[in-house]
Amino acid sequence: MRIDFHTHVFPDKLAEKALTSISEHTGAPYFTNGTVADTDEKLKEWNVDSSVALHIATNPKQQYNVNTWAAEIQTEKRFCFGSIHPDAPDALSELERIKTLGLYGVKLHPYFQSFNIDDKKMFPIYDCISSLKLPLLLHVGFDPSYPGATEGVPQRLITVLENFPHLTMIAAHMGGLGCYQEAQTYLLGKPIYIDTAIASHFLTPELFHHMVSKHDSQRILFGSDCPWSSSLDEAKLIEQSNLSSEQLENIFYKNAQRVLHIQ
Repeated sequence: MRIDFHTHVFPDKLAEKALTSISEHTGAPYFTNGTVADTDEKLKEWNVDSSVALHIATNPKQQYNVNTWAAEIQTEKRFCFGSIHPDAPDALSELERIKTLGLYGVKLHPYFQSFNIDDKKMFPIYDCISSLKLPLLLHVGFDPSYPGATEGVPQRLITVLENFPHLTMIAAHMGGLGCYQEAQTYLLGKPIYIDTAIASHFLTPELFHHMVSKHDSQRILFGSDCPWSSSLDEAKLIEQSNLSSEQLENIFYKNAQRVLHIQ
């Protein structure tokens, strides 16, 4: 069984524009056309049983519609995370609405949403997410669309972990896209989940195995970052990393089931 914990889909009328824009900025290829239908078809081809669709509000006025659409496309095999924008005056009440809508968590992106992960203005948001018992997935590391920016580097998570010990937090991209040494120094071994999104583009099986051994296979979530990578490529990296069957089961689906509270 496989649950891809890090995928992105877009409304049909926006998908082509969204993918083209990001690809032009980053040079990254894409493996689906971004629509729900094509993503479902590709995930099936890639032997994925269920997925988590992550959504992001890139401006304060967008969060309501983003979360409404996320709820509309949710199925028994697609578990959606909603989003709020930190600058929205109703961010906290929208978090309550995310819970009411039955969404499974919250996604935030420090670069797309212009905040430092450890900025104290974020603390009421983290506190509310923790109180609602929703998992929080953060883009961590660098972002190719924002060269040189450091709002999301791994070390910024230390303050958050210290202040919100009951918050279920997921640091995407193996704890830090392009910051794998920093992730090992500051995050691995700490009470935080990491996902494998787009790891196959940057890590060898040997380094992946090393990072798993430094962390805990019960705190690693299989994720692809589809459409920017394929679930097949990410699974291949994991399978080539000389892990035990128990570690593979944890990463591919058991941890996701625990975080999402599903069977």
